[in-house]
Amino acid sequence: MTREWTPGEADPAVAAIARTDRLLVALDFDGTASELVAEPMSARAIPAVKRALADLAALPQTTVAFISGRSLVHLREIAEHDDDSAVVLAGSHGAQYWYPGEGEADADAADPERMLRDTLLEELGPLLADYPGIELESKTFGIGIHGRPARPEVERAAFAAVDEVFARRARHWRRRTGDRILEYSSRDEGKDTAISVLRERTGATGILFAGDDVTDEDALRVLGDGDLGVRVGPGETAAALRVESPQQIAELLEVIASERASRPQ
Repeated sequence: MTREWTPGEADPAVAAIARTDRLLVALDFDGTASELVAEPMSARAIPAVKRALADLAALPQTTVAFISGRSLVHLREIAEHDDDSAVVLAGSHGAQYWYPGEGEADADAADPERMLRDTLLEELGPLLADYPGIELESKTFGIGIHGRPARPEVERAAFAAVDEVFARRARHWRRRTGDRILEYSSRDEGKDTAISVLRERTGATGILFAGDDVTDEDALRVLGDGDLGVRVGPGETAAALRVESPQQIAELLEVIASERASRPQ
């Protein structure tokens, strides 16, 4: 059962995650840390989320991470993430990782499907030029087609045309849909993979994961006892809590940071 989080009211689940011994706070980026925007590479975390994450990252036994479908290189750009950052990154739905003090983990640079990806991009570029507002994105392990700038009927037609190409050329690739995005990937990892990898890596006794889209449900469904899932905005969800917006995510994170900072060590 999902319930609305009410700012300013005591919440036992929030208090419990704030008191866990080793905390992992993991957020989707687009629509969770940032507002949804028409131009994908213009997304940036809202200032209040940035402040809350910095407060959490400064606390002992607390790890902060972004888990995104974005390729790692693009995630680093929109997250304004430099080599001194304390934030862990999981890109490409859990196929790529960056760790503080270590940098990028090996991500199988010799992708056997890269030549097919490049061939598909060559075919899709001219095809999608006939659909105003549709944007094509090359990803490390796949291809994204963004429909937000387009009219809904144009988006539907463009996505159908892309599906036809993949049915012919790459039927074995994983298909994902999100909020006005269609994505195909040569890798099968999902955000549930990232949750498992980061839980083991950090030794987390509790994970807070927040997301706003269909692909985030993969992560929310694998959370267990001692964890807390948060859905941003409307939609069917496995999350325990729902908030309205990235601004409310910031408020929730600040409550957790404050309670965690005051807990007995």
